[in-house]
Amino acid sequence: MRVAIKMPKISFEMESGVVQAWRKGVGDRLAKGEVVAEIETEKVTVDAESPETGTLVEIVHGPGEEVPVGTPIAWLEADD
Repeated sequence: MRVAIKMPKISFEMESGVVQAWRKGVGDRLAKGEVVAEIETEKVTVDAESPETGTLVEIVHGPGEEVPVGTPIAWLEADD
């Protein structure tokens, strides 16, 4: 089953974030809670984590791209 890795909401005021860097690439195995990417907000840099255990199958937004909160930044093929 495909699961979205979404732009996290770090603060109440946050409307979007910028993907700073990907720590994992397509084809990499991920554990639930493992850091996948670094996200920059207006005030801090935070980690985006995998919501499930599985394989990263698609990166939707690359470094430097601003993405609205809740929008998928990547897709994971979750283990059954």
